[in-house]
Amino acid sequence: MSDNVSRRSFLRYPFALGASLGMAGLLQQRARAIDYTKPVPEAKGLTAYFNGSNVLIRNNNMPLTAYRAHNSLKYPYFSPVNGPVTGISLTSESALPYPHHRGLWLGCQPLNGGDYWADNSLNSGQIRADDLSLGDTTVKSVIINNRCTWIRKDAPSPFKDERIFTISVLDEKVWTIDADLKITALEDVSIKKAKHSFFAIRAASDISPPYGGILANSQGGVGAKGTYGKEAEWCGYHGRRAGRPDIVEGIAVMTHPKNPFRPIWFTRDYGHLSPSPFNFLDKPWTIEKGRSIRLRYRVALHAGTPSQAGLDKVYRQWLKETP
Repeated sequence: MSDNVSRRSFLRYPFALGASLGMAGLLQQRARAIDYTKPVPEAKGLTAYFNGSNVLIRNNNMPLTAYRAHNSLKYPYFSPVNGPVTGISLTSESALPYPHHRGLWLGCQPLNGGDYWADNSLNSGQIRADDLSLGDTTVKSVIINNRCTWIRKDAPSPFKDERIFTISVLDEKVWTIDADLKITALEDVSIKKAKHSFFAIRAASDISPPYGGILANSQGGVGAKGTYGKEAEWCGYHGRRAGRPDIVEGIAVMTHPKNPFRPIWFTRDYGHLSPSPFNFLDKPWTIEKGRSIRLRYRVALHAGTPSQAGLDKVYRQWLKETP
């Protein structure tokens, strides 16, 4: 026996060893009892949970999207927004050019002297999430509720908004984010001609035209030339995925016919589009203090081309559900 081991510790050693071996055996038994080839039961279908100020959405335990609403951000936004087959994001965050684009978001610039769009400074304007909560959650849908205030240092707030996002899995080819937005003026607001305005997406590079993707709308228009300044029920990007060239996926934004704006589109081949008319104004758009507008959009994340995914049918079904 080594001089460094006391008689008492030596006598205790077999008991400690036996206990540790017994615990190891118990852990091995428990590990064998869990079938890791299948999702745990509580992960079936859609699930949602908070991670700080982020809401993380998964489908059958695979990441689907996240809504990010930390008060250090310029505005709340969705990113990633993953394809239904590959699980690769169909939106881009901080891609060049214009790295201030963030997945799927709501913003505006210029707005009563403020900038609620670009990341130059929070002092120039910020959309602050004041309240964030989860509504009803089922295996097929999740509701996110968010109230925001548009703030700027040493200036009055122009807007507050109430957001209801409904995330749904329609089938194995299509899942959707439905946005129901109520925007209320806290002062008289005047928006001059602006290409940086309201609901917008930044598509992933691999589905954008410079990288082989296709920009198309519901009327058959293709590319920025065929979609910019055109009216359409929906507009989006699709293409073969980087690293998975056998898979075609896409993202399309749909605008509701009862929105207060013409369904006219601002589009760019590099991956940015918005169903906003402000770039095509003949005179400033105004709203008086205390008045509200309601905006409704559906974002469809789909496998295959728009035709293969049945986007026209997805659009019509949405209108039936949201008259």
